[in-house]
Amino acid sequence: MRFSVYQESQLGGRKNNQDRMGYSFTRDALLLLLADGMGGHIQGEMAATIALQTVGSLFQQNANPYIKKPEKFLEESFFAAHREIHRYRAINNLPETPRTTIVACLIQHNNAYWAHCGDSRLYWMRRGQILARTRDHSRIETLIAQGKVDPSERDTHPERNKLFNCLGAPNIPIVELSRRASLQPGDVMLLCSDGLWSVLPDHVLAESLHNHTVVRAVPELIANATAIAGKTSDNVTALAMMWEGGNAEIESADTITTHTLPVGSVTTTIQAPRADLEPGDMFNEDEIEKAIAEIRGAIEKTSRVTSKE
Repeated sequence: MRFSVYQESQLGGRKNNQDRMGYSFTRDALLLLLADGMGGHIQGEMAATIALQTVGSLFQQNANPYIKKPEKFLEESFFAAHREIHRYRAINNLPETPRTTIVACLIQHNNAYWAHCGDSRLYWMRRGQILARTRDHSRIETLIAQGKVDPSERDTHPERNKLFNCLGAPNIPIVELSRRASLQPGDVMLLCSDGLWSVLPDHVLAESLHNHTVVRAVPELIANATAIAGKTSDNVTALAMMWEGGNAEIESADTITTHTLPVGSVTTTIQAPRADLEPGDMFNEDEIEKAIAEIRGAIEKTSRVTSKE
């Protein structure tokens, strides 16, 4: 694999940064992760941290050197993170469970697969055009889809900050999975929190990542979003990857080449879990099958709403 990647996060106008991001890669697989702890609930930063640690650890355990069933891995690792967040609440006797949104992208064999819960987004871009974007699991998006609210009201509607899906909530999360995406050299994957996409229009994100390298574009986008939002700025976080595949013609000084890595080797920016957060029995097959059955039945029925602010 050949790719370049860059990540950055800014506090914005908040007292704490509850966003978390990171990536891990082996010789044949790359995992991109971003989570946004929900400030309307206690210890959102811990929910985001646990989510990244859990999914990242499972990637390192199962990417030998790639993930055999990508969609199943993403779904089950999100369920595992959800359970670990609830376990953290129980261990620490918290009055409620911390919550977080999450988005993940797994890339291997020139294909990308992604999953999300909440309103942290993924954009798939090619030559300055957005080929795909995740759909926010928010009340406002539901109202727009039902034709009850005009899309122009996204930024002003009173329901805009209400989410119906996240990790850590009492109900089982809805893990929305993408179809397999075939990547071409030059394609860009952008994962970002709402502190970025709620301030800068999609076409600005696409244009910047088309005209500049990810190493240059990401800091500029974050700086612009923070400056525009000013004192009201949320945490602003982005993680972007440009795929180079086997194309040496677009190689830059920031290119990462993995073919020389030995099988079993993993490089990661995701911190290891603390001793008291070691994952428990995360892959109980009976629980997983029950959860998957329940979640599929809930996808069309769910209407529970939780405030992110």
